[in-house]
Amino acid sequence: MSVSVEPTSVDPSDPTSADPSDPTSADPSAEESGGSGASGAGEALRPHAETAFAAELAALAAQDDRPRPARWRLSPWAVATYLLGGTLPDGTVITPKYVGPRRIVEVAVTTLATDRALLLLGVPGTAKTWVSEHLAAAVSGDSTLLVQGTAGTPEEAIRYGWNYAQLLAHGPSRAALVPSPVMRAMSDGMTARIEELTRIPADVQDTLITILSEKTLPIPELGQEVQAVRGFNVIATANDRDRGVNDLSSALRRRFNTVVLPLPETADAEVDIVSRRVDQIGRSLDLPSVPDGMDEIRRVVTVFRELRDGVTADGRTKLKSPSGTLSTAEAISVVTNGLALAAHFGDGVLRASDVAAGILGAVVRDPAADRVIWQEYLEAVVRERDGWKDFYRACREVGA
Repeated sequence: MSVSVEPTSVDPSDPTSADPSDPTSADPSAEESGGSGASGAGEALRPHAETAFAAELAALAAQDDRPRPARWRLSPWAVATYLLGGTLPDGTVITPKYVGPRRIVEVAVTTLATDRALLLLGVPGTAKTWVSEHLAAAVSGDSTLLVQGTAGTPEEAIRYGWNYAQLLAHGPSRAALVPSPVMRAMSDGMTARIEELTRIPADVQDTLITILSEKTLPIPELGQEVQAVRGFNVIATANDRDRGVNDLSSALRRRFNTVVLPLPETADAEVDIVSRRVDQIGRSLDLPSVPDGMDEIRRVVTVFRELRDGVTADGRTKLKSPSGTLSTAEAISVVTNGLALAAHFGDGVLRASDVAAGILGAVVRDPAADRVIWQEYLEAVVRERDGWKDFYRACREVGA
């Protein structure tokens, strides 16, 4: 006989009902920097979204009078506003977490409001993980119910494991069972996250089929099951470049609504994304402010986009594309590293010499083929471009 496991009594749909014993519960009084959102959060190198943006989430919750799905902290409108940014009636500014088509965010949010799981698909560096984290933070107030997909991810990471000391001493019991993040999300009506779904072996992926279709997780050792309570859902991410690694079965793919996150449409949009993200990272690392380096940020983005697209920005010159992805995330990394060089070994102003080595490392992944592509680009495009002489010299020096 099957026995259902009762969910917890905390109602995550009410911002005032966060479990005080849960260290991941968002504190509405926390500073945006995460100083008081969780124990030790002020020292965290990279606070969770619900901690870093606790003030914005609290402001949205306070002014959100729209209907909320069961156990949601915010309404779908407020979740979309949290991700896309905006100004609330009281003047509170919500910073954009995702810069891209509004409809993509709206489709993702409404998917989570149904009984369909959400699959965020895209090439590396299109902010899949970032969007997943912020969606979970806004919907459930907790982005930490996470399964990281790898080639070695076991079935227990999605279903449940066992405390073997308890198991050997007392046999199978609830006390001996170690719930997975997915199991906890089912019991509490929360959002679980699965990163790099296509990296997980196919037989482990299929563990999700019953969870997503029947909304139950059988525990045959105990003759019990966990039934998902309202509010439960799953956000998975997958990499376009990983097709063929562990493709999703048709049965599993049908359980997801797929939303494709595109690369930024324009150079201006990508510059905006890079500058915003670098500014956030830079503040946590006490690096120079981004406005002093906007010219170099635009250069990095231009180089990445031209080599990625295989054509110069004016459309006149065809280019060979290197083997790397040259994603927006990699541009953010190059600029952040350049700011660190400028701060610690320069005059604090981001210059061409600070980003040249990072660009070389991002472009030249294959020492043979990519180096030839990079040298051709330098000589045919960068060398002839007005105002880029310092950039050309810096790239030549690091590549010598």
